[in-house]
Amino acid sequence: MSFAKNLTRLFAACFTLVAIAFAAPAFAMSEGCSGDCASCHSITLQEASGLLKEIGPVKDVKPAPVRGLYEVTFEQAGKTGVAYLDYGKKHIIAGQVFDIASRQPVGGSAQQAKTERKERLDPATLTTADALILGNPKGKKKLFVFTDPECPYCAKAHVELKKLAALEPDLAIYIKLYPLKMHPKAYDKSRVILAQGSLELLEKSFAGEPLPTATDKDARKPVEETIKFAESNGIVSTPTLVLPDGKILVGYKDAAAMRELLAR
Repeated sequence: MSFAKNLTRLFAACFTLVAIAFAAPAFAMSEGCSGDCASCHSITLQEASGLLKEIGPVKDVKPAPVRGLYEVTFEQAGKTGVAYLDYGKKHIIAGQVFDIASRQPVGGSAQQAKTERKERLDPATLTTADALILGNPKGKKKLFVFTDPECPYCAKAHVELKKLAALEPDLAIYIKLYPLKMHPKAYDKSRVILAQGSLELLEKSFAGEPLPTATDKDARKPVEETIKFAESNGIVSTPTLVLPDGKILVGYKDAAAMRELLAR
């Protein structure tokens, strides 16, 4: 089980990436502040160890790439993990910190992401079951996309996937719904969408339109199987592409970029 999962279990009130990126800062700079946060806020390794003793041995603590946070590196179950502690020393934040412009993880979370993710998987392990199909269902080329019905980047990528399908008539695009824990409504939305096998419902979700309420008729197993497969293969975010040769590519790409990747 990954470090992030263990930490999430320990801290049910964990913040999400969206909260980090868009929430107001937890502190205000006073008049005459030099901007050097370390002059007003500090923490020692010993103090961090005491605060987080229930999680695991703290190996390092330093200012995070996000103002108002410390980056804490420690061990848990024999693995090294990274989390973030606010300057008030009241909240621990599990997960990756992304630069909005580059959409890439920064700081220690960048290294953690590289460690947890795989670069390639065995294409034979991919199944077209419980997938929505975009493009040519009989296409010889196969592209798998792991997507979350509430992920804004997935919504943007979906538009490009439709363009790609028009450009590549021999391409079958298999969309596997992979609801992330940061989007609590995505799980039930995925159940409803898959139960009806509806691209239209997926696109409604991307557009922010309401979907039917999930009922007992909307199976959980198809969603659970995709989550299990993704996590066991190091797929931790959406959108994630899997090329025909099994290469895993994380993040949004436009139609031209995806077409070039398929041509390789």
